[in-house]
Amino acid sequence: MSTSYNPERVAIIGAGKIGEAIIEATLATKFYKASQITTTARSQKRLSYLSETFGVDTASNIDAAKNADVVILAVKPQLARKIITEITPGLNSNTLLISVMAGITLAQIDNWTGSVCPVVRAMPNTPLRIRKGMTAICGSVSAQTHHTGFAEAMFNTMGRTLVMDEKLFDAVTGLSASGPAFIYIMIEALAEGGVKAGIPRHLATELAAQACLGSASMVLETGKHPAMLKDEVTTPAGCTIDGILKLEEGGIRVTLIKAVEEAAIKAKALGQPD
Repeated sequence: MSTSYNPERVAIIGAGKIGEAIIEATLATKFYKASQITTTARSQKRLSYLSETFGVDTASNIDAAKNADVVILAVKPQLARKIITEITPGLNSNTLLISVMAGITLAQIDNWTGSVCPVVRAMPNTPLRIRKGMTAICGSVSAQTHHTGFAEAMFNTMGRTLVMDEKLFDAVTGLSASGPAFIYIMIEALAEGGVKAGIPRHLATELAAQACLGSASMVLETGKHPAMLKDEVTTPAGCTIDGILKLEEGGIRVTLIKAVEEAAIKAKALGQPD
């Protein structure tokens, strides 16, 4: 770890898909050793899987929290209040609480913990498993620079991070957290187009996925607006413009905008009281 704040033990409360991805990436990048990680889950079967697969310790929620310097909350938003209330007796002013839950605000967490510890809110996505993730980060009033810096350093080992205003987090959830699912559908559809044009399915899928990867890299590495890069591919009276016309005819722009908007609305709703 390169930060001056070096907490020794981390607990991941509710190690589902995103929690497991964090474990896998953290171990792969040697940010933490398995012996420094404790996980919790809803079933013994899940705990056994995590222990056998990654060599991490397992414990109850309260035991994991009270023995950790950093507690990562990765439970379903609907369970947030119950789990936070359960682990709060194990937290103290030296504990850093990192929430990766959609919709649950810093104010809510502070209220449920009685502001006993600093809180950082992070919104990652599943490509962090292969160190290609995108994570937005913000801190509570009591979170100091070294707390947000630690979270940023940790998630930087799993991809890219952006420190952002919390008011944007529902939109972030709809865009970058839900976005991979939308892109997988696009890759699948492009591959289906390749199959229809005569390409074997496994080759069509690889061609489509690499085209998406290369295109995304062009946006990030050149800094050019996507529209400019699109125009570079679209030659007069060429093949691409005919394909673009079909995309516009199908309303792809409006559909994708609405997909992000609907996911953001749902993220906001998850944080609302029953």
